[in-house]
Amino acid sequence: MVDKNKEYILDIVSQGYEGEGIAKIEGYPIFIEGALTGERVRALIVKVKKNFAYAKLLEIIEASSEREEPKCKHYKKCGGCSIQHMSYKSQLDFKYDRVKDCVHKIGGLSKELVKYPLGMDVPERYRNKVQLPVGLVDGKLAIGFYAPRSHNIIDLETCLIQDEIADKVASLTRKWMEEYKIAPATIDSTFNSKGLLRHIMIRRGFKTNEVMVVLVTLKEKIPYINEFIKLITENIDGIKSIVQNINPKETNVILGERCITLWGEAFITDYIGNFKFNISPLSFFQVNPIQTEVLYSKALEYAGLTGDETVFDAYCGTGTITLFLSQKAKKVYGVEIIAPAIDNANENAKANNVKNAEFFVGKSEEIIPSLIEKGINPEIIVVDPPRKGCDIKLLEAIGKAKPKRVVYVSCDPSTLARDLKILEEEGFKVEEIQPVDMFPNTSHIENVALLTK
Repeated sequence: MVDKNKEYILDIVSQGYEGEGIAKIEGYPIFIEGALTGERVRALIVKVKKNFAYAKLLEIIEASSEREEPKCKHYKKCGGCSIQHMSYKSQLDFKYDRVKDCVHKIGGLSKELVKYPLGMDVPERYRNKVQLPVGLVDGKLAIGFYAPRSHNIIDLETCLIQDEIADKVASLTRKWMEEYKIAPATIDSTFNSKGLLRHIMIRRGFKTNEVMVVLVTLKEKIPYINEFIKLITENIDGIKSIVQNINPKETNVILGERCITLWGEAFITDYIGNFKFNISPLSFFQVNPIQTEVLYSKALEYAGLTGDETVFDAYCGTGTITLFLSQKAKKVYGVEIIAPAIDNANENAKANNVKNAEFFVGKSEEIIPSLIEKGINPEIIVVDPPRKGCDIKLLEAIGKAKPKRVVYVSCDPSTLARDLKILEEEGFKVEEIQPVDMFPNTSHIENVALLTK
């Protein structure tokens, strides 16, 4: 059909789920990263499989009117913003088509159920948290991001989806490391570790402007730490917290279990809507707070609460959606398998004087049936599962609970479509699906769906 290492002139007929351009030769799909629908390109076949091939984009012969020159000079190396070459309107169009395609092909549902995505007015500088690996590249200090599918660090001066304060903190950290010869951490294949600094994490409260800086280290002792603290506190507006996180393990997990507050508080605060949250280094908090408010407001709208309802919030995390629901519900029960997240949820409820929320540690598919057996019958069930979607036992339990409405918040259109199909088989009807663009310039799209009994 096609030959590896051979060049072809190809017409791009559609976009893949990750934003790749798709061309076809006699019906055989070829995926080409960086190509757009409507373009004619010259491409080199790099991998041939039974049902499809991958090709490398060599030249754009005829460009799409929706193509834009990426603003980031690291775009081709970094890979973090994989669809930055699309205009923002075409990014939303692409995500809209992707959700409709999943809903129809996987869920067997009408494309008409999907609304146009809710996008951002300014789709840049939207992330409130960044984790930057630190290392050596060709003997020189590098602070940035890993290249796609590798542990090779791309040395960055700026990132257009991160908050600008992160660029400044990274620059100051680089200055401190170079001046005082602070070595980045290195771990070889036999776990022979040396050096000190593994990552820098920066968080900022978008509504409070409070800033946290976290140094992730192999060892506890940090030489010249007072000089670092002085540099940060004198140059970063809003600095509230400087923390050391110690991670001595051979792992891809960025943060270790132990934190030491070096200066200021152990946490910063921020708001989603009217709710205040304390954010520690290990806390989960949505990274795009602007669109999080849009997403949660839509979930609250779909819940259709009047003040008399009992609500279950499955996969509740640190209780952010639970608190939003508590505004208009009689009682909300949050369930989450991760115990520290429930500790945070209880703290968040207490900090916001929320008295009608109760939290449980455990599997949603086990806790929710047990609550129903105790006679607690929900009018509304909200689910916000991980990327793999809901456990089948939970979907069956929702079917038996027979709530008036189910609100499904999803970070993956494919598993959302699969689960909506199962819920329809359980006697629910999908009324509407609203995509929300939480991650502009990437292929990711969140959705919130309303189902009624």
